[in-house]
Amino acid sequence: MSNLTISVDDELIRRARIKAIEQGTSVSAKVREFLAQYARGTDPVASAAPVVLPVFDGTSGLQQGIDPISNKSLLQAAEE
Repeated sequence: MSNLTISVDDELIRRARIKAIEQGTSVSAKVREFLAQYARGTDPVASAAPVVLPVFDGTSGLQQGIDPISNKSLLQAAEE
């Protein structure tokens, strides 16, 4: 098996490690899974479950505190 060195933001790695632990796996295993799908020609992102952003309250519009033109605001809503 070959080793691969990549550069990734420290915060992204931290969050990925936490999520991998929660799922009982490792970041390396998830990267191998992603690369295997990519190499097969399968779109790993398209095969993932859709992300539901809790930005609409269902009746009167956006949830309070969400700025629709701010990526940071929408990302924070997705992480909650």
